[in-house]
Amino acid sequence: MSGVTVAGPVAPGGGTGASGGSLVPVFVGLKLALMRNGLRQSAKRRVAYVLSVVFTLLFAAALTLSLVLLRGNGDAATVVVLLAGMLALGWAVMPLFFPSGDETLDPSRLVMLPLRPGPLTRALLVSSLVGTGPLFTLSLAVGSAVALARGAGGAVFAVAAVPVLLLGCVVLARAVATANVRLLSSRKGRDLAILSGLFVAVGAQGVNFASQRLAQQGGLDVLEPVVAVVRWLPPASAMGSVDAASEGSYGVAAAQLLLAVAGVAGLAWSWQRSLTRLMVSPDGSTLAAAGPERDRRVSGLSRLLPGGRTGAVMLRTLRYVWRDPKTKSAWVTSLAVGLIVPVFNALQGTGSVYLACMGAGMLGVQMYNQFGQDTSAFWMVAQTIAGPADAYAELRARAYALALVTVPYTLLVVVVTAAMVGDWEKLPEVLGLSLALLGGMLCAGAVGSARMPYSIPSEGAFKNVAPGQAGLAWLSILVGLLVAGLVCAPVIVLTVVLHVNGSGLLWLVLPVGAVWGLLAAWAGLRSSAPVVARRLPEILAAVSKG
Repeated sequence: MSGVTVAGPVAPGGGTGASGGSLVPVFVGLKLALMRNGLRQSAKRRVAYVLSVVFTLLFAAALTLSLVLLRGNGDAATVVVLLAGMLALGWAVMPLFFPSGDETLDPSRLVMLPLRPGPLTRALLVSSLVGTGPLFTLSLAVGSAVALARGAGGAVFAVAAVPVLLLGCVVLARAVATANVRLLSSRKGRDLAILSGLFVAVGAQGVNFASQRLAQQGGLDVLEPVVAVVRWLPPASAMGSVDAASEGSYGVAAAQLLLAVAGVAGLAWSWQRSLTRLMVSPDGSTLAAAGPERDRRVSGLSRLLPGGRTGAVMLRTLRYVWRDPKTKSAWVTSLAVGLIVPVFNALQGTGSVYLACMGAGMLGVQMYNQFGQDTSAFWMVAQTIAGPADAYAELRARAYALALVTVPYTLLVVVVTAAMVGDWEKLPEVLGLSLALLGGMLCAGAVGSARMPYSIPSEGAFKNVAPGQAGLAWLSILVGLLVAGLVCAPVIVLTVVLHVNGSGLLWLVLPVGAVWGLLAAWAGLRSSAPVVARRLPEILAAVSKG
């Protein structure tokens, strides 16, 4: 926040001598100073900012022109109302996924200043209107109003709907960010930021599916039930009022516009309450524990795991999955994609039960680079490995932890896909192929972890390889996939032969695949254990580079 100094005499009651009107230019100047100082940090940042602004303006201009060209079209109301709803949804979720994108979204930076909540809320609201995001939203709001407004009544409601929609989106984003500011600045908030890629991927699949369904239906009439609901949800109801006024339904238009205004007012009230609570309530992380010391009893999960080293390593691995942001991101992405691909293909009518193998394949990749996932903390694990037996126990327990989740997940994906496709006859062979593939991935992961380890940097949400190790990482992945394919090839050949012969013994693929997967995983773990014990110093050096 360098570059702007907020000062003023303290008013009685903990307020400030500056009124709400005088705070507004100060906070607008603060927002501009933050933007200016950020651009001074490096030439690359300036170029990236300029390019992003140019791209945003061009995209906004293209969308606005498209909306204007919709004027008079019968589907204009459907498109505009849904666009307004999606715009509001985007403003609501973006602060959760990209909390570091705007430093002014964190009002906890102002807790030490003697500012009253009312003037502070107004000043933050006005400063929030500065930036490319509000400009983009304003452009779409204007284009939407032009597309819907017809006649004098429609024009009057359009003039009122544009600022209401803009303020609704901005206030919604501020209310969400302020209510979750402590979460966004914590480790769980960083988890949300890393999982933003998953949100975008799933959303893209949803948009793709929806567009294909619309193409099959041959029109937007199928969306009318959704539009009928969205046009009464603030702030999208502001655009619904323009359409209603253009149709001559002034009573409905007034109700929808008043609902939008009431929604914005309610969000502003909620935002101010959250801001007040944030300014006067201490952060829980700064308070000493008031209650008795927490009982360190064994958790329910650990009671279900085997004893000794095996259970301890399994519990540690599962805790990494739950607590480490990058590990959690990789697992959640694999779980989602492994289910989305077969399900979405089945919904589109192009599905195959064999696509259920994606579930085992996606989670099997998590066995790759096992020691690199520990980063520099691997040195503590290395202290417990005195020979091949210890290395085998370590690798085996990690494989057990992976299988504890992957095996039931694979069964779930296969059953769901078979049910949606309606091809129950192929369920045994597909499940057998999936288990064989999982065993091959465990085998390849153990081999790659022992022979081609690389470091995963702790910093940077999307930085997964240390500098200078990108080639090694790609080689490890490619060799691992090749090894996994070769290992499970006999089961694939058996399935093909049984199909060609028209034999009724395809159910044998299930037990054969399960046994073959177990043998492959055991062979990979056994052969990799001596290598880990022998190359332990090299592995420790490789995974500690980040």
